[in-house]
Amino acid sequence: MTLEGRVALVAGATRGAGRGIAVELGARGATVYVSGRSTRGRRSEYDRPETIEETAELVTAAGGRGIAVVADHLVPAEVEALVGRIDAEQGRLDVLVNDIWGGELLFEWDSTVWEHDLDKGLRLMRLAVETHAITSHFAVPLLLREPGGLVVEMTDGTADYNASRYRVSFFYDIAKSSVLRMAFALGHELGPRGATAVALTPGWLRSEMMLDAFGVTEETWRDALVRVPHFAISETPAYVGRAVAALAADPEVSRFNGGSLSSGQLAQVYGFTDLDGSRPDAWRYLVEVQDPGRPADTTGYR
Repeated sequence: MTLEGRVALVAGATRGAGRGIAVELGARGATVYVSGRSTRGRRSEYDRPETIEETAELVTAAGGRGIAVVADHLVPAEVEALVGRIDAEQGRLDVLVNDIWGGELLFEWDSTVWEHDLDKGLRLMRLAVETHAITSHFAVPLLLREPGGLVVEMTDGTADYNASRYRVSFFYDIAKSSVLRMAFALGHELGPRGATAVALTPGWLRSEMMLDAFGVTEETWRDALVRVPHFAISETPAYVGRAVAALAADPEVSRFNGGSLSSGQLAQVYGFTDLDGSRPDAWRYLVEVQDPGRPADTTGYR
């Protein structure tokens, strides 16, 4: 289904899942505001080449209308101005994707709360949790102006998976679990008002930073399997982008209100595929293959 005439805000769309989501919403014809801190004139502390202008251009090239807006989502005044601009230019907001993260350089694997750098841990939690709350505070009233609005809270892990597993470190675990609960709470508040909120996780994402970490490109990503065989279940950012686009186009999306969803799960519901035509189901794979220590084998999982 087309998303022409619909307006979306992808908060944190500079790279990774946010960029993939913005582009796939554009491919359905939506007008997509993409926000972030990295621009062609100034990089964030990530010091990476991806920019919000580039994301907006990719949205437009895909068939939508991409609009880049510089915003630090930890600064309420900047978020308020961003939403005010959307209101002034469009008069509506149909889809809000809270994908702000910014924690890749801050978390420490398997580091206890007393060993983890405190400043980095607290910064991670602010970037991962406060930004989402600030953005929803200002954007949801505009989203509620028309019935059928959708809020997507992006996280890492499903509610079932995270409930019984320690995720990376104290600060990371708390941050990602908090976003899952945010979607539940928003669902409680939005449902009676004609809107829907969900939590959504990609699987093992082949983001720009992940590809760089493995020393591969999207074209050569399978070379990394020699070192990390389970990387075979990984997926492109377009996959979770198609999940969001499918949710946004679904007139019965309210059946998922307050729930925790994954890209692989929604691929089975809506029938979309990743760019290579496969349907990776990473979270089922983790539970049934990777976590039990079985040899890497994606047969039946993509």
